[in-house]
Amino acid sequence: MMQVVKLQEPYDNNLIPDGPIVLCLGFFDGVHRGHQAVIREGKRRAEKLGAKLAIMTLDRYPGIVFNNEANKDFAYLSSERKKLELFERFGVDLCYVVSFDEKLYTLSQQDFVEKYIVSLHTVCAVAGSDYTYGKMPYANGGDMSHLEGYANGRFEVVKVSHMLDDGEKISSTRIRKALRKGNVKMAADLLGYSYETSGQVVHGFERGRKLGFPTLNLETKEPVMIPSEGVYAVFVRFEGEEKRYMGMASIGRNETFGNHFEKTIEINLLDFSDMVYGKNVFVEWIELLRGMKKFSSAKDLIEQLNHDKERTRKILEKRN
Repeated sequence: MMQVVKLQEPYDNNLIPDGPIVLCLGFFDGVHRGHQAVIREGKRRAEKLGAKLAIMTLDRYPGIVFNNEANKDFAYLSSERKKLELFERFGVDLCYVVSFDEKLYTLSQQDFVEKYIVSLHTVCAVAGSDYTYGKMPYANGGDMSHLEGYANGRFEVVKVSHMLDDGEKISSTRIRKALRKGNVKMAADLLGYSYETSGQVVHGFERGRKLGFPTLNLETKEPVMIPSEGVYAVFVRFEGEEKRYMGMASIGRNETFGNHFEKTIEINLLDFSDMVYGKNVFVEWIELLRGMKKFSSAKDLIEQLNHDKERTRKILEKRN
């Protein structure tokens, strides 16, 4: 099982496990294919050096802390829970989650290297070519090209090149753009797995049940990005269970029934009718079926939903 150590500057040295590590550095939002390449390289080096594979991430995105205009619409691709789950799946032995606060981001580059690389018993540091560290990194040489100088022979530095897809860099920003367009298939291609969100089943208006399409109404608990409005083919898994259920999910405002409703996530499970209020569920977003539209009558809506259901089953049966 992966060990998780939470650090806050200044941290207690007794929290740091003994033994050499290969340390992968980054924020790793979404743990996409580019991040996975960094972890694979770290794993290869760790096996070669007889060291543990460790990773260091932050508890929040730096852009949110600085609250600059470019990050006003920022949304996470993965919660800390999901990120840790993926790290463990990819073979990480030890994860440091560092609190990103004023004490951390005002450290000089050399102090950051001493405290958060050398003092963790790092024998090799691995990161993407755009990794930065320390106070005002772009002005103060806090990038990968300067890291060897700060290391001064005490640990090896490995820079992993960007991974490309269709000639363009795989990045968390690119995945967010895809999700804003509802392109969950592209998001999955770039992530290397189906995009997932979680929520708790709550009471809704039960309009779907009256139409013959009972739905799970989800309240999202984790601060992650929800795909754009539309109807999607999804897989749903209940917390503590392995079985996945096929479903069609609607993200929208139920405009057929009025213009004053908040955005909701409702999921009709194809072969499931139990009452599950209060349960936590995980939703894998597989494919966008269509955008949201207002129907002139409930009859027209039911006709469309039956068509959506047929398409959903065809799409998901190929994936099951």
